[in-house]
Amino acid sequence: MNLGDIISDALIYPLHNIKALVLYIVLGIIAAIVGGTTIIAFLTAAGTTGASSFALDGVAILGIIVFILLLFLIEGYGLDIVKYGIERRSDTPNIDFARQVPNAIKLLAVDIAYYLIPAVIIFVLGFIFRDWILAIISIILVIVFALANFMARCRLAKTDSLGEALAVGEAIGDISRVGIGKLITAILIIIIIAVVILFVTGIVARINTILGNVLLGIAMVYLVLFYHRVIGLLYSEV
Repeated sequence: MNLGDIISDALIYPLHNIKALVLYIVLGIIAAIVGGTTIIAFLTAAGTTGASSFALDGVAILGIIVFILLLFLIEGYGLDIVKYGIERRSDTPNIDFARQVPNAIKLLAVDIAYYLIPAVIIFVLGFIFRDWILAIISIILVIVFALANFMARCRLAKTDSLGEALAVGEAIGDISRVGIGKLITAILIIIIIAVVILFVTGIVARINTILGNVLLGIAMVYLVLFYHRVIGLLYSEV
């Protein structure tokens, strides 16, 4: 697929899959409610003593656990959208708590690894190079590993394997297989589209706060689906 086809497909994908759009919104709302309730429980517990404080602390801790699990579920579901993009499927995944949550935990480990590795390399090089040379090397490393992280996300989505995702050399090799120009252009297009959509919803929010906030929530979910679809379709040619 050329980049124009990928962007066009990703733009209409959320609109053709209202189920995924609604599901993401519902999960986000539930996560927000749980998160808000947890904060209130913590604040209330701080001002009480005895059994009431103990009970509220318990509710708060339970809320944190549920909130984290929901965030992992949302991330895992997004990873499945990437997988469907790689397979060029037009439908959307179902909720699979037992698989999507562990995959999201794996994704967290992948993200940490791909940001930690260049940080360590830059730290070590800091003892060897100085000033502009170190700055140039640092910028190159950050860009390469950020792009490799995109590829690692796709490798994880495709295989469910943490080992495959952490194969740094293969992930970097995937950048050239997708096409570094194509990949960077796609990222820039995603950013531009996101800015335009959020700018429009921001204008609406100034006119009508409630309507604007509702549209902002829908827009954020739409952009998440759009972003994951683009990544998956890009990797489908590897």
